[in-house]
Amino acid sequence: MNDMPDQFLFKSDTYENCNCEINCGCQFSLPSTHGFCQSAMIGEVVTGHFNGVPLSNLRWAAIYKWPGEVHEGHGKRQIIIDERAEANQRRGLEKIISGNSCEPQSNIFSVFATFCSEFAPTLLLPINFTSNLDARTAQVEVPGVLSSRAAPKVNEFTGEPLHVAIARPTGSVEYTYAELGLGSTTVTGDIEMAYVDSWAHFCVHHFDQDGLVRERSRLTAWLDA
Repeated sequence: MNDMPDQFLFKSDTYENCNCEINCGCQFSLPSTHGFCQSAMIGEVVTGHFNGVPLSNLRWAAIYKWPGEVHEGHGKRQIIIDERAEANQRRGLEKIISGNSCEPQSNIFSVFATFCSEFAPTLLLPINFTSNLDARTAQVEVPGVLSSRAAPKVNEFTGEPLHVAIARPTGSVEYTYAELGLGSTTVTGDIEMAYVDSWAHFCVHHFDQDGLVRERSRLTAWLDA
């Protein structure tokens, strides 16, 4: 029996859309917009491995739904794994996204799992995902389950795309920097939900077994221009 703790690296270009307005409570320690929380995360692993098994270029999604605020619990979660993944890659991705292979509460997957009490079966499906994190755009199709799109928020006075971002030097278990936009998502199947033109952010999830890796995000390259 192998009792060695898991060792992994998970660096993913990630798009997340929830049902809150542009001031998402999770980001600003506020109540949610509607008194309940729904969220979909979709990503593609840029660099990664799980106990030596390569994970790069694989896609994933995680769907969450709570009847009230996240911290009140009783949430439901479903994980979707890229159908291209081989069996050992599937196991590795599922363990990372379930939050079971890191220090407790050290990344967003672990925190969200704590507040879920129902876990729908993991799905193995094609994940059609195109994104440009710098431009704040994304399009997602998981046949029969998930459809989502995102774009920058538009300045209502000028009609130009707004460039708004959040930097989190401390206090976050998800990212150090995220670009903001608006997204629309529909989910069917084991979890059903839909919302339009609501909070979206684009970030690099950079986690290992110890939690969030705090380094400057590549999305801040515009600062050096």
